[in-house]
Amino acid sequence: MDGSLTRRAAGAALALLAGTAALTGCSDDDSPASTVSKAASAVESAASRATDAWASATAEAGRKFDEIKNGTDAKDDVAVAAPSAGSDGRVTAEVTVANDADSAKSFAVQVDFKDKDGNFQDAVVVTVSDVPAGKEKTATARSNRKLDADVRAEVSRAVRY
Repeated sequence: MDGSLTRRAAGAALALLAGTAALTGCSDDDSPASTVSKAASAVESAASRATDAWASATAEAGRKFDEIKNGTDAKDDVAVAAPSAGSDGRVTAEVTVANDADSAKSFAVQVDFKDKDGNFQDAVVVTVSDVPAGKEKTATARSNRKLDADVRAEVSRAVRY
């Protein structure tokens, strides 16, 4: 090998070693290992925030349902329309309840908002009061916070009392 070719081969080998060192865990903030670690932390943080949001929203809904005495399951008597985003970024969905009892009743309805992948985003409890016997009545479920416009609304539970 001539000197020029030897120097180029040595330079290429040195570059390869430097690249390998960067991939195998150098503590440089811009290393692939650091980038992966930062990404994992971001995912973990987002998951934690989602879990906290779910826990907070469902705990509040649970407290409201706990206040109801002598209620009966009414989930089959409730329908929720496709949600729409308001100008303030909060999402609303129309909730319709049907009272098949022989006297006026009130309803508590928990509406869960989920993203397109089915991930929980928010939960609200809507009270529909004094629905006449054999009649329907509507109310509006409004998210507690700003949500992406691409969410769906589901009735997770409902009680007639």
